[in-house]
Amino acid sequence: MEKQKRNLKIGERAAIISIIAYVCLSVIKVLIGYNTGSEALKADGLNNVTDILASIAVLVGLKLSQKPADHDHPYGHWKAEMVASMVASFIMMAVGLQVLYQAISSVLNESTESPDLIAAWTGLVCAIVMFGVYRYNNTIAKRTQSQAVKAAAKDNLSDAWVSIGASIGIFGSQFDLPWLDPVTAVVVGYLICKTAWDIFREASHHLTDGFDQTEMDQYKKTILSIDGVEGVKDIKARNYGTNVVVDVVMQVHSNQDIKEAHDLSTRVENQLIEKYDIYDVQVHIEPKY
Repeated sequence: MEKQKRNLKIGERAAIISIIAYVCLSVIKVLIGYNTGSEALKADGLNNVTDILASIAVLVGLKLSQKPADHDHPYGHWKAEMVASMVASFIMMAVGLQVLYQAISSVLNESTESPDLIAAWTGLVCAIVMFGVYRYNNTIAKRTQSQAVKAAAKDNLSDAWVSIGASIGIFGSQFDLPWLDPVTAVVVGYLICKTAWDIFREASHHLTDGFDQTEMDQYKKTILSIDGVEGVKDIKARNYGTNVVVDVVMQVHSNQDIKEAHDLSTRVENQLIEKYDIYDVQVHIEPKY
């Protein structure tokens, strides 16, 4: 339990760093985007505004996940982390669609002015900063196994590529191709929507108790390798935030006494917990005739 709470605290730091980075970058991009007339940089800046809201949602989710179990949440509040990821995806999708609408309107209006090159250099510098934030958050996500921080890291990487794409569009518009900047803004809007969809899909998968079949096969293989286990009749797994819970129906020899069967189930539980860092394992024993 203490390890899970410690990981959530570490995840909070990652969310706070993302918020600080996004606040700074969104202000810079939006101001320079408007002053230089770059649709792509403005779209990128608006994308970062949504990222602020999304990161705040992740931070709130991580804090709520730490609340202890109560009378109407007997399993705790671990899934608040996934709900936060889903809220973040909704925010991103709404702004992504708005960016797409504005960018497509600019393309149809046939803009003839090329934005100032300072917009392109701004985009490149911001991309470098955001890639650094991605590397940090990705490391934290791997360390804590936090789905919310993992979603934030994916968003960070997407933002770095979006900034690079915006810069390419602005550079290209200098070669008598002013339409390339708003076209790049369309691509930026698409990438925002795609990232939002990816985060939503993963969050909804966990919230509906979806689980990777490959991982369950590994759990089953480990159980069957333990001496005394005659078979695995059924195995299920689900996520509670960063925690994995496994339910196993294990078969033992029909002549085995209750104490031996109990000791065997304890060995199975400990093996799974130690090898795969599983939060909780429940083993039900059935005789195999």
